[in-house]
Amino acid sequence: MSLIVTKYGGSSVADLSRIALVAKRVLALVAQGHQVVVVVSAMQGETDRLLSLAKEIDPRPAPREVDVLLATGEQVTIALLAITLHKMGCEARSYTGAQVHIRTDSAYNKARIMDIDAARIKADLQAGRVVVVAGFQGMDEFGNITTLGRGGSDTTAVALAVALKADECHICTDVNGVYTTDPRVVPEARRLPRVTFEEMLEMASQGSKVLQIRSVEFASKYNIPLRVLSTFDPGEGTLITAEEEGMEQASIAGIAFNRDEAKLTVLGVPDQPGVAYHILGPVADQGVEVDMIVQNVGQDGTTDFTFTVHRNDYDKSLTILKRVAKDLGAREVLGDEKIVKISLVGVGMRSHAGIASKMFQALAAEAINIRMISTSEIKISVVVDEKYLELAVRALHSAFELDQPQA
Repeated sequence: MSLIVTKYGGSSVADLSRIALVAKRVLALVAQGHQVVVVVSAMQGETDRLLSLAKEIDPRPAPREVDVLLATGEQVTIALLAITLHKMGCEARSYTGAQVHIRTDSAYNKARIMDIDAARIKADLQAGRVVVVAGFQGMDEFGNITTLGRGGSDTTAVALAVALKADECHICTDVNGVYTTDPRVVPEARRLPRVTFEEMLEMASQGSKVLQIRSVEFASKYNIPLRVLSTFDPGEGTLITAEEEGMEQASIAGIAFNRDEAKLTVLGVPDQPGVAYHILGPVADQGVEVDMIVQNVGQDGTTDFTFTVHRNDYDKSLTILKRVAKDLGAREVLGDEKIVKISLVGVGMRSHAGIASKMFQALAAEAINIRMISTSEIKISVVVDEKYLELAVRALHSAFELDQPQA
């Protein structure tokens, strides 16, 4: 008998017919002899609806009250699913995050899980029940309801899997696995039967929207196998696990991309110690996260400093930089909102030479100019003009033959 924690997102529980489909999938797992814990999100669109109600009253509602409000969305779903399971002859119990003692810090709207007391869930599982838990939420040490931020139900599911020492954690969604890239951009994109935690972390951080990055970090830290499955189509999905020694890995697992990038450059900054801090410090103080950084030192004793931020932070960052540049005596500040980041990801890069040159050759063949480059042990990222995104992704997918099954 295996213990499986399975999570269903908002699209999977969008209405009563889909909730009934989820219930049938849960019953199929039970019939196979598994113990099952189900984590569910609010019904599709419900979180946005509740938030809009709050903002009709106050454009900046109190974060604590927002969490109290948003947590009701999942409470509706867990009750409806438990009622559906009962009607189908399966004993089930639903619980809010607070009821199963998912303890978080007090950072409203973006709380982090600190501890889970799994005793209540374990007792129900031993009694043969299916346990249905509200994702996305918990309770702080003072008894306040908290929420984990967008995508938090994935994190709830993995955290419960860790606490219960589950055999696998299933993330069921509207796609049937992790693909070599977005099939909407490259129709020939192929579902990956297996990827490593490292690869999934990189792909999620570089723009892949299949899994919430915190959930992958959690699973990797505690070595809980994740499986991405479709709620609506049968199949094995994609298994995400630790890298196995001795296993030959393909050089590239997939291509991720991020459309939400903007680039800022400070030209002619005096080349002296502390210049990077003087530029980035004020940006960070305003809560802006910096991604790629490139610094070029010229022969005239000045440096050009370029970095990327989320496009939503572009205007704020540009305003800050113009003030900083004046203080530093820099020559000019330039900005560009029409860029994208494209990343090749694969643990096989460690043992395959020439990946970067092959990437650059494929882009050059399409006359695509590279604006910035960043590398890590298993990733190469480039910034290019936004208008070349789809052409670049298709060219790279073809160059690395990602439409071909792994050997």
